[in-house]
Amino acid sequence: MTAPLPTHPVRLRDLPVRAPTEIRLEPDADGRAALAEALELDALRKFRFEARLSPSGEADWVLTGLLGATVVQPCVVTLEPVTTRIDEPVERRYLARWFEPEGGSEVEMPEDDRSEPLPETLDLYAVAREALALALPDWPRAEGAAIGSAVFAGPGLEPMTDDDARPFAALKALRPGPGGDPDGGAADGADAGPEEGTGSGDEK
Repeated sequence: MTAPLPTHPVRLRDLPVRAPTEIRLEPDADGRAALAEALELDALRKFRFEARLSPSGEADWVLTGLLGATVVQPCVVTLEPVTTRIDEPVERRYLARWFEPEGGSEVEMPEDDRSEPLPETLDLYAVAREALALALPDWPRAEGAAIGSAVFAGPGLEPMTDDDARPFAALKALRPGPGGDPDGGAADGADAGPEEGTGSGDEK
């Protein structure tokens, strides 16, 4: 059974306001295994979050830090394990005066998406976990792994390639050939001339 996710709650209002507070998070093996499971990783070999909480203004707080992690993910092509080193700066602003938009009103989203309402309690592990999730490679690929052309066929059927499956492949197959029909032959009556011996009548 996997251990519960590690947590490190901090009450920002209880921190000293004259100087920054520095905190380092380094979970043990059980904590890393729980984080790996939550993030759907094969393994989380290293994890360290160095956070610095600084007061800003009358009641706001700023979090700056550096997240370092070594993650293992399955290759999207071969499923072989792919190891990636991540070093990600983290910054968040927690604002005491935060106004939620009223329901149904259109409000332009602020350019600074690092700002959040000031929480009663801040879980630093949750912040680090979110930052790591955003920094993970979307398509981890082992060295030398490449996606080739796939060929599909049922029993007794001609294989269908990726090109055949493209949106306009069927239209291309129905395009008239040189003679006017899809098979390249002459269309019925397309090249037939007037029958000999027939005419519109005796000229007078």
